Amino acid sequence: MAYDEGLAQMMREDFHDVDGITEKKMFGGMCFLYRGHMVCGVHKGGGMFRPGKAREAEALAIEGAAPLSFTGRPMGGMIDASEEAIADDEKRRKWIELSLANAKSLPPK
Repeated sequence: MAYDEGLAQMMREDFHDVDGITEKKMFGGMCFLYRGHMVCGVHKGGGMFRPGKAREAEALAIEGAAPLSFTGRPMGGMIDASEEAIADDEKRRKWIELSLANAKSLPPK
């Protein structure tokens, strides 16, 4: 597997009481979507969150976060997080909170 299933399971459990969450393999990992909009996911070496541009600075201020850049160019509104940071319940909870708020603000797919 190209990602840590343990990290994916932690995220899965974080969404246990959120209706509308689905899982999809993408970006070489596993992503969690809210009604079709990406919230977060895990990939080899860590994970990613989509807090959106309005919440990006707040998400990046959390230790262990960096701009997401698969191609060498930062992807606006998305952050990358190390495995160690994602394993921290409080950090992961905050990133998910920011990213879920972003997904809920988007128009239905």
